[in-house]
Amino acid sequence: MAGTLILQSNKTQYLTRLLVTLDACLIAFTYLVSIHINIGLTDKGGDFFARHLLFLLPLVSASAVSLYYFGTYKSLTTPSVTSYFLSVLRGLLGGLVAVLVSIFLLDIEYVSRLVIGIFLLASIVTIVGVRYFLIWWYFKRRVESELNYHKVLIVGTGSRALKLRELISKNTEWGISVIGHLDMDASLVGNDVNGVKVIGTVEQIHRVLRDNVVDEVMVAVPRNMLSSISSIAASCDEEGVELRVMADLFDIGASRIKLDLFAGVPLVTFAPVSFDDGSLLLKRIFDIVCILAALPILVPVVALIALAIKLDDGGPVFFMQERVGLRKRKFKMYKFRSMVVDAEEKIKELEALNEAEGPNFKMENDPRITRVGRFIRKTSLDELPQLWNVLMGTMSLVGPRPMSIRDVDLFDKAVQRKRFSVIPGLTCIWQISGRSNLSFEKWLELDLAYIDNWSFELDLKILIKTIPAVLFQKGAV
Repeated sequence: MAGTLILQSNKTQYLTRLLVTLDACLIAFTYLVSIHINIGLTDKGGDFFARHLLFLLPLVSASAVSLYYFGTYKSLTTPSVTSYFLSVLRGLLGGLVAVLVSIFLLDIEYVSRLVIGIFLLASIVTIVGVRYFLIWWYFKRRVESELNYHKVLIVGTGSRALKLRELISKNTEWGISVIGHLDMDASLVGNDVNGVKVIGTVEQIHRVLRDNVVDEVMVAVPRNMLSSISSIAASCDEEGVELRVMADLFDIGASRIKLDLFAGVPLVTFAPVSFDDGSLLLKRIFDIVCILAALPILVPVVALIALAIKLDDGGPVFFMQERVGLRKRKFKMYKFRSMVVDAEEKIKELEALNEAEGPNFKMENDPRITRVGRFIRKTSLDELPQLWNVLMGTMSLVGPRPMSIRDVDLFDKAVQRKRFSVIPGLTCIWQISGRSNLSFEKWLELDLAYIDNWSFELDLKILIKTIPAVLFQKGAV
């Protein structure tokens, strides 16, 4: 079974919500205290307090979201002081940066740096201190008492059941005690399974639940025993005991499995990629903010390139081509025209001179490229109009490059079409790894690696590394 199991009981979820609320209150409190300290040190008036009070709600909201994003609430057990301190620092800095960027964009004139400094220091000390000396004191006093352990009964004795026990012991935040196993084979009753006894058969589950303290039943049986789950579920329902069923029935990573409820019917979903909705929303917001922030620079550059193309041969400024995007949906991708007007028709005459491996077509000295086109291709300026595609949502700043219908038709492996499970982008790992110097197979391998390992941090790294790759024209054609 791949992935990590985290048992989120009702009390864990309750405590997490309590921590989020408590941190939000502490952030608001330390910010207000910081304003008053500044007023006491500088003798500022009521107008100073009122101006800074406007940022209270945005700061609390942005900091709470940022703390959650940077993993402050991922585990309620005690990490090292350093790791927790760094997660709080990143979260608070993220919230501050979001507010300060908003202040800059809205052209708000005055925010005291002293208030910001005092707030950052005070909020870090307060949040870390409260977590260590109050919340984890609760864990020490309550969770470590065996009376409060979460009692679990495991149905199954095979490798999956043993793996489940191992994951429970490593990843739970609360004390958990496995009281025993159930199995279909009556001859195994009384036997020891790696330190835990088989206390009954599946048919005896009513008796076991009646005679023991059981908070939860976890089913870890092979696929050929799934027919017995209905009777187990009925017994748990009658006894008022929670039931969980391991969903790793196929060789698919646990991070890509989720349970959905559709019209009252539970559905186990096996997703081809493990993107979560929150991260995708953050990615989308980031794309839009970056483009809007860059508009003052982009508009004159786009105008100059458009003028140069028009003066070069009098043809159209933009080139539109149908590309294959998310879920194989076709869309119009925009570029500055860098080739002669009839370039698409001439490609058939040049197929034999293709210098690239695989379905994509590349020529270092392509005769179809215009004078201006050669420059904007070398500098990747021909890609600028695709920012419109990003704004419209058919592309992203980072993602596998969208392929033409011609290229897709030449795919010879099914796995190559996994690239259509994500939104295509302007740049990806291939852009910072050699671009046109890479073979088609390597290009595809890097795209799939991006899909399987995606995170918002990975997007940021790719964008940062793309800048020198473009400036030094590494692998550009």
